[in-house]
Amino acid sequence: MVTMPLKRLHVPRTDIHPQLLLQQHINRGNKRVARMTGRSEPAEHELRAEIHKRMYLLESGSGTSSPSTEAGSNFSKRYFRHSNQAAKDTSRTHTTSGTNTPSSTNATSANSTGAGVSTIDLQAAENGGLTLANTPTVNNSLGLDIEANDVGYIATVQLGTPPKDFRILMDSGSADFWVGSENCDGCGNHTLLGTQSSSSFVQSNQPFNVTYGSGAVAGVLCQDNVGIAGLQLSAHTFGVADEETSQFSSNTVSFDGLMGLAQSTLSNEMVQTPVEALASNGLISSAIASFKISRLADQLNDGEVTFGGLDSSKFDANTLVTFPNVNQIGFWEGAMNAITVNGQDSGMTGRTAILDTGTTLIIAPPADAQAVITMVGGQCDSQQCTVPCTTNASLALSFGNAAFSIDPRDLAVLPVDPNDLTGDCTAGIQPGTIGANTEWLVGDVFLKNVYFSADTSNNQISLAKLSAS
Repeated sequence: MVTMPLKRLHVPRTDIHPQLLLQQHINRGNKRVARMTGRSEPAEHELRAEIHKRMYLLESGSGTSSPSTEAGSNFSKRYFRHSNQAAKDTSRTHTTSGTNTPSSTNATSANSTGAGVSTIDLQAAENGGLTLANTPTVNNSLGLDIEANDVGYIATVQLGTPPKDFRILMDSGSADFWVGSENCDGCGNHTLLGTQSSSSFVQSNQPFNVTYGSGAVAGVLCQDNVGIAGLQLSAHTFGVADEETSQFSSNTVSFDGLMGLAQSTLSNEMVQTPVEALASNGLISSAIASFKISRLADQLNDGEVTFGGLDSSKFDANTLVTFPNVNQIGFWEGAMNAITVNGQDSGMTGRTAILDTGTTLIIAPPADAQAVITMVGGQCDSQQCTVPCTTNASLALSFGNAAFSIDPRDLAVLPVDPNDLTGDCTAGIQPGTIGANTEWLVGDVFLKNVYFSADTSNNQISLAKLSAS
């Protein structure tokens, strides 16, 4: 008998979120089990779908920390390369009205003129809450309230009989619609749904669960009436969560549920998304969801989501381009023709981008992120990428052979030192492993600068430059 020690090799990974690494291990395990049992291995697109599903969450965190030590590090509510930075979220507080109203009289909004980060953004990052949207002026549209400093976009829909208002995160990067259940003991101070509040509520025994990047929900499917921008879906099927992790259940979370507006092929509930149901019931002419999301620093509060078409008042029609969705799973993903900085081509080709209203940042493959950050005059270390808060660099992404520029303010998210608004800032583009090494996850840093429309009926995407305000 010969005995040899087996040593545990532990090499910390700093290039990938722990949840994504976990899912990679799960995928490998499933493939091994299939080979051992003689079954067919999961298809590659199915494995990639599980990786993607791990990413999509508006992170809230469950600990506490000082804004002075964490400001600038909480740069994505949906995807963190460094999960220990998530604690900053718990510094959110809501005013009595549930809105975020900065009080500073020195609230500049223009690092595009070299002034540094807006104090409006800094205060919103520290205080949290919602900045309420203006009432939309077109039919079939909902205003999009701004959470904190542009970290999420939330609309109000009506559920049940009599109808009650629910604040819902509008997410083009997932496909499940759910709210908290009255049977949930730990769902915080959120509005809940069940037989006690709705006479039209019908609960099923069919379970559902959704695991996101740093949290999860689980419950059962139900049927109830749903009111969206004056459009009424009777007995629509969606989820009510009996269990929510703290990322959803915390009293500091600004929403009561989440509405996924990707394609239903991505859905864990395996039911139509609300926009698909509106179209199949003839309430809208086509299964289209279109987004104009606002920048808090502009103080325009004119964000909206429109169902069934596009709001022509929000964009320049001469700049509208339409291109195919290249994703086979259900995300909204388009081919990027070019990536430029100040008009200089980065030389990157063959890239694609998942367009996701529920992700705050742009997450790019590490080599791509490093190259772009260098071109805009920033730098990356083992923790994160930073850019000067006063950057004037113009990063542009091209889709459909049309270039769409990102406002420099969106490249400088928050100052590393909250007492220095003109120093170094957390960059709006960060490195991360999404899927293929040519695949980007493009969130609100980019989408604040365009009009974005996702057309399920024709499996295509449209982008346009925003109208002059």
